[in-house]
Formats: sequence, structure tokens, C-alpha cells
Amino acid sequence: MNHRRRATLYGAVAAGFAALGGWFAWQRYAPQPVSGTVAQLLYGQALPDARGKTYELGSLRGKTVVLNFWATWCPPCIEEMPELAGLHREIVARNALVLGIGIDTAANVRAFAEKGEYPYPLLVAGLGGTELARQLGNQSGALPYTVVIDSEGRVIERKLGRIKLEQLRATVLAVLARTGA
Repeated sequence: MNHRRRATLYGAVAAGFAALGGWFAWQRYAPQPVSGTVAQLLYGQALPDARGKTYELGSLRGKTVVLNFWATWCPPCIEEMPELAGLHREIVARNALVLGIGIDTAANVRAFAEKGEYPYPLLVAGLGGTELARQLGNQSGALPYTVVIDSEGRVIERKLGRIKLEQLRATVLAVLARTGA
């Protein structure tokens, strides 16, 4: 076999393994299906907010929720928060809200909240929030992770990584239009 054919063969084999590796990575990190009971699990939670006051997630029943898992040590999480704040201001009068669940310590979330103005609730879940995110389809545990839940408790969309505001906004507004909110 000449040198050129051998190089072509090795290149093809390498490309095949790269594609296979990409497929396995996509399978591992892509959001996984969510069971119908997850919304009920979510509604059964009570978490402290940045000031330490208990926030009953059962109060979310009947609302469209943009649930954003984040941490103070996560740069893409922090970068998207002003966009989420703008979305919250836009939808809050329509029986919808953004809700931030911090995968962080209470002290870190409190200090972060004191530095900025966030119109939506910032809750503290600590490492337990990672398990909730996993139950909502985030098998990798990576942040940020955003889930749109409609007013009937159905998971409509999940996004691992930094949001694309216009795409998220279009999804939320379509859900609100469908429900007449």
C-alpha cells in the first residue's frame, strides 16, 4: 500500500472515531427526557431565597416558569442573568416568571444578590439543586441549565449552556399565547 493511500485510510479511520466520540458526548450531555412526575417533585420543594426567607415552589402551580440553575462561580450563568431579568420583567404580568436556583452556598448567593438588582427570585439549593436539575433532564450536572415549564406543569424546553435570549423569549411567549396569558 502506498503512502498516500495509507494516509487517506488513517485519516478516514480517525474521522470515524472522532464522529463516534462526538455522538457519545452528545448522548451524554444532551438533556434527557423528563418524567411527568418531575413537576410534582418541583412543586413539593421549599427553598430559601437570597435573604433566607422560605420560598414554597408549590406557589408556582398554574404559572409558566423559566427555571434557571446557576452558580456564582459560573461565568456564563452570570452573563445571562441581565437577559433573564429583562425577560422576567416582560412576562411577570402574564402569570409567568423567571426563577433562579443557585447551586451554591447561601452566603455566596446572598452576597451576589446584594451586589446587583435582580427582579426575579434567587433561591439557594446548594448541591441538592444538582439532583433536581438531573431529575429535570440535566444528566451532566453542567451549568447554566434552563427549563421552561408551562402552567400545567409540563416541561416544554430545556437548554444546557448559556441561553439564546430571542429563542427562549419566543418559546415562553408561544407558551403564554397558547394558554391565553
